[in-house]
Amino acid sequence: MTVEKRIADLEALRDRIREGGGPERLARQHAEGKLSAHERVELLLDPGSFLELDPFVVHRCRDFGMEKTSFPGDGVVCGAGRIDGRAVYVFAQDFTIFGGSLSESNAEKICKVMDLAVQNGAPIIGLNDSGGARIQEGVVSLAGYSKVFLRNTRASGVVPQISAILGPCAGGAVYSPAITDFIFMTEKTSYLFVTGPDVIRTVTHEEVTKEDLGGSRTHSAVSGVAHFVRKNDEAVLAGIRQLLSYLPSNNLDDPPRTEALDPPRSASELDSFIPEEPNRPYDMAELVRRVADGGLFLEVQGAFAQNILCGFGRLGGRSIGVVANQPMHLAGVLDIDASVKAARFVRFCDAFNIPLLVFEDVPGFLPGTQQEYGGIIRHGAKLLYAFAEATVPKVSVVTRKAYGGAYCVMLSKDIATDFNFAYPTAEIAVMGPEGAVNVLYRRELPPDAPPEKRAEKVAEYVDNFANPYIAARRGYVDQVIEPSETREKLIQAFGLLEGKRVSLPKKKHGNIPL
Repeated sequence: MTVEKRIADLEALRDRIREGGGPERLARQHAEGKLSAHERVELLLDPGSFLELDPFVVHRCRDFGMEKTSFPGDGVVCGAGRIDGRAVYVFAQDFTIFGGSLSESNAEKICKVMDLAVQNGAPIIGLNDSGGARIQEGVVSLAGYSKVFLRNTRASGVVPQISAILGPCAGGAVYSPAITDFIFMTEKTSYLFVTGPDVIRTVTHEEVTKEDLGGSRTHSAVSGVAHFVRKNDEAVLAGIRQLLSYLPSNNLDDPPRTEALDPPRSASELDSFIPEEPNRPYDMAELVRRVADGGLFLEVQGAFAQNILCGFGRLGGRSIGVVANQPMHLAGVLDIDASVKAARFVRFCDAFNIPLLVFEDVPGFLPGTQQEYGGIIRHGAKLLYAFAEATVPKVSVVTRKAYGGAYCVMLSKDIATDFNFAYPTAEIAVMGPEGAVNVLYRRELPPDAPPEKRAEKVAEYVDNFANPYIAARRGYVDQVIEPSETREKLIQAFGLLEGKRVSLPKKKHGNIPL
């Protein structure tokens, strides 16, 4: 056989690999509004940067007639490339080949890529579009999942892991994305559930659609499993690139630096941003955007637990993680969902050297039997633990209310916060004025006491205690600042904290109250 013939055969084989399960199945994939696995990878990565690994691998199953059918690649595209010039490792399940199901060979390809990512300190990106375990391979397929889960766990906190759900992801397959740091989903074409509608109908007699059970709306707004939802494959892939622009490649690197861009609106406008009425809501996300470089804020889990904001921004070109109470929802109280959402975000930032900025306006924890029975004590402790455990630079700004235990949790001075600022509108106290007066003057103010006398005591409490200066006199607040100074002070603070080093007691790991 001539060299020319060998090269021609290789080119033909490469063409067959790009076809996946064949032209008909590829056309069906496109008809459903989904890209092919190769198209997804090439759109995600910088042009011409993809180095595919194991494209010729086929399955080894000889049962149920599988020996008669095989496709090169065996249902997953694996390799490495670059995003904005930085190395990343990626695997993309190919639904056109055996429904993207996981086989022994398929799992080995994914594990190879994950091992290389950890060895080389580069992010892992998984593009999921699979019917689950390959039934014909039985326990061998399940073992493949376990090997992937082990690598997800060991890579956690070492390199960023991002999952995109671009089709079905069911059964045991869901636990790999669940371990990763961030999950993207597409509208209408992605599903994520442990047991599907048919099984639920049989076992519990509940009627539910795939969309209601495990669609993007459910997991972004109700369960909190998904962090980002985008319209289609192209938007998800663009979103992954945007997210990575804020993140370091691994736990030993610092996040990438960019040119510092001033916010589009004047800083002086912030002086009138916080309402004078203590119970009037305002949009904390807008405050963050008015302070951040270029007015840009990438919110994480924006539709879930909306009483707290989490996301990424930049100050002076530095990436920062932002956690902030949102007065527009439930007055910004902390509850179970908000605590869990913020705790995991804080721990991610701490693992990857991303400084933390907190804007605090919190009246307390949400009261009620539902919260107490649901374990608000345990879940609230997660956020407290996460903030206290974090060793990255930590800066807080109290904009208005900071009451009781919620004040302690939201990055107070005594859980090792580096710089604590407060606006003149800040109220730092054990509880709000009305509640405090009820306790302090319960004998002087019986239920039938004149309203004027109660109002007088409330005003007295506000003047003497509902302000930032008592805390500032004791050093719990480092400086009371004008709102218009916020960006300037924060850039200065984070710049001074760049060399922060913390030594902690030697231990295997702590026992966060899960």
